[in-house]
Amino acid sequence: MKSPILATGIQGLVGSKIAADFNDRYDFVSLDIHDPQQPIDITDLNQVKRAFTQSPAKFVIHLAAFTDVTAAWQQQNDKSGPAYQVNVVGTENIVEAAAETDKHVIHISTSYIFDGQKSQPYVETDQTHPIEWYGQTKLWAEEKVQASRSPWTILRIDQPFRSDTFPKPDAVRKSVAMMARPEPVKLFADHYFGPTYINDLARVVDWVIRTNTTGIFHASSGEQWSDFQFAEAICRLLKIEPHFEKGNLQEYLATSQRPYQINSAMNCQKLKSQLDFELLSVEVALAQVILSL
Repeated sequence: MKSPILATGIQGLVGSKIAADFNDRYDFVSLDIHDPQQPIDITDLNQVKRAFTQSPAKFVIHLAAFTDVTAAWQQQNDKSGPAYQVNVVGTENIVEAAAETDKHVIHISTSYIFDGQKSQPYVETDQTHPIEWYGQTKLWAEEKVQASRSPWTILRIDQPFRSDTFPKPDAVRKSVAMMARPEPVKLFADHYFGPTYINDLARVVDWVIRTNTTGIFHASSGEQWSDFQFAEAICRLLKIEPHFEKGNLQEYLATSQRPYQINSAMNCQKLKSQLDFELLSVEVALAQVILSL
């Protein structure tokens, strides 16, 4: 018999893969404002509490978030805007309803809670210091989760990609689309991130549920890649000639008002030391993705 799981954002890029890969194990109940049968607005506390009270689920996977970083930057300091309302108020409501119904919150967060100035991948104990509104709202969301009276787990990710195609392009498809342009594009060789293979993340979420593990975990690949290196690897696997040039983030920042993290990669040793399976390397994960391109 499948276990019921409440989930926000379960129809998105990350959530839909979790739902598809573990549909035989869990009965996912979507809390979504666009649900045609039972729309739930997570910024409405009464709606959230009603859904939680009616569900026997012991876990809620909280994926819903305003993730457009540029659009969030344009809402800077606006607590009435959707970035704050969804990321902070929505999370606060999820946490409050979970505490009242004794549900374990699995909260998906981001490396954007760091300032990006560290040269090495970030560990869980590094000081948080977001430099833009998206990261700030996600940090406040984490603080809401950590103050919860019920069990919680925070999984931080960065630049997700999945093995199969989804309507919203992921990190790999965005790179492929840029390389398909007729004119050569510039890809930063001095900007670093930590790709997250969503297939593996789905297994991590399942592991949290199976083991009732709590705490903060970095749940990306644990590797550090530049945009240029990532595109090179994709070209290598596709066996095509690179159609891009090295770009410079510092030069770009001189023309941009919005700040950028130089490095958002995360160290995942804490997670890897506890998992009962191994995360795939980015190279192996990319090889799986290429089969669907």
